[in-house]
Amino acid sequence: MPRILIVEDEEIIRSAVRKLLQHAGYDVADAGSVEEAEQSHDPDDFDLIISDLRLPGAPGTELINRAPNTPVLIMTSYASLRSAVDSMKMGAVEYIAKPFDHDEMLAAVENILARKSGTPKETTTDAQPDITDKAGSDPASIMFGQCEAMHKVFTLIRKVAPTETTVLIQGESGTGKELAARALHLLSPRAAKPLISVNCAAIPESLIESELFGHEKGSFTGAVSARTGLIEAADGGSLFLDEIGELPPEAQSRLLRVLQEGEIRKVGSTQSRQVDVRMIAATHRNLKAMTRTGDFREDLYYRLNVMQVRIPPLRERQGDILGLAARFLHRQGGKMGKPHLNLSPEAMRALERHRWPGNVRELENAIERATILCDSDLITPSLLDLEYEGGDEDIPQTLVEGNNEQVRSREPESSSDLSLEDYFQHFVLENQDKMSETELAQKLGISRKSLWERRQRLGIPRKKASGN
Repeated sequence: MPRILIVEDEEIIRSAVRKLLQHAGYDVADAGSVEEAEQSHDPDDFDLIISDLRLPGAPGTELINRAPNTPVLIMTSYASLRSAVDSMKMGAVEYIAKPFDHDEMLAAVENILARKSGTPKETTTDAQPDITDKAGSDPASIMFGQCEAMHKVFTLIRKVAPTETTVLIQGESGTGKELAARALHLLSPRAAKPLISVNCAAIPESLIESELFGHEKGSFTGAVSARTGLIEAADGGSLFLDEIGELPPEAQSRLLRVLQEGEIRKVGSTQSRQVDVRMIAATHRNLKAMTRTGDFREDLYYRLNVMQVRIPPLRERQGDILGLAARFLHRQGGKMGKPHLNLSPEAMRALERHRWPGNVRELENAIERATILCDSDLITPSLLDLEYEGGDEDIPQTLVEGNNEQVRSREPESSSDLSLEDYFQHFVLENQDKMSETELAQKLGISRKSLWERRQRLGIPRKKASGN
């Protein structure tokens, strides 16, 4: 049984990670600092160390030096993401940004331990990993899916991953796009190199270029020292750009140069340097529609959309709903000391009938909520709290059938095969410059609150403030 040492000063996080790993079958010890870890344990006796970056006393990266024969995975908040990149250069095998998904943590641990057992640590940098023998490298071991739609996704990932092709992952929020990106990286020849994940929507627009491309000392106010960008940090590995549709125009232009020429130039520098990065992008927005409104560069769209992987929404995965629910229930029940929880037949039917606008993430939240509230071993529909189906957010049939003048004038390709979500997104993007929020809501047959909520979920920015 692999032994794992957790070094984390926050008791809640340390306890959560410990229970997660113990439930997965690992032998786990923990400590609150580097000093405590050395006093209570011999770090070199473990198969893996998971450490927070910022600790009282010595930083987590100090364990890389003090346990040279043990791989170290660094946990960090987004605010210290650049420091995490520096830790990769110091020898950390991987980093995970907080808050992390449980499946992401388990997949990372499984992959690191597989690499450690398959290849001596001192040769992992130069040797191409044997991906065929790694349990953590198959997409089906990272993402759950038994339905035909997900089997198609897994097949496509297996075919595309070993290539150098740029991949665009599309899917609604909560479908698991980051897990698909991880699977693409782990199945590639770059698996031994870093996978750098960047949420473009989480970085302020004024900092996005500095974060991605780096900057020179003094290039702008506050640039007190030179910084390596995240693209350069991914050199030799993969770069995952989540929410690529949120990139501002200037950053889009610079990213296009990376894809075309394979080179970057830091902010404030006159020198360019070559980088070898496999690009994986993801979005829940309709990039093609955004190219027509000028919000996304058309040339960048075609550079990114070399190979497309679409993650189906949960409403198209009827055969997976109960399987996913069982996995989440097993996990949450173990965490909360309720290992014998089961879903009632009525609860199962409620799960299968629900439309799941929040997809897998919404399902996981529903199971967690029910686990907390359940006082017996049986979860009922009332505990799942799925009564509200969002009926006032449905697109009117007149709009779907094309009775609206704006819909009739749309290109033929987009009038017959789009989902209701696509119709909503197209209609708002095409009409928001000439309609107020109230008028848009009236045309769509929904409330202004529903319009705002759907904008947030689909990532459609408002073009202008409305005083109505």
